[in-house]
Amino acid sequence: MATTKIKAKLDKNGVVEVKALASHDMLSYQEAERAKKEANFITYVIAKVGEKVVYEASTSQFLSKDPYFKFSFKGANAGDELSFTWTDLKGNTDTTTEKIK
Repeated sequence: MATTKIKAKLDKNGVVEVKALASHDMLSYQEAERAKKEANFITYVIAKVGEKVVYEASTSQFLSKDPYFKFSFKGANAGDELSFTWTDLKGNTDTTTEKIK
């Protein structure tokens, strides 16, 4: 089963730096055709602190296998929970929650 590893760290300027590594095969249409499998890749990513969306992206088949996401935002405190969710072409989702350090 796919998983995501997250690190979220608050710096002295109040900016939260997030690094997320999603474990996913990211099988593009071309690769799937060659392998005689069904295409499947991450199509949507969203990160929230509480109900506030801090990162959101629509993605495509052109991300690498096990994609790495890095972003930053303001407006959170150490100890707040960041939830990171992705959805793939087949409708599978993975949500991982991590406290901001």
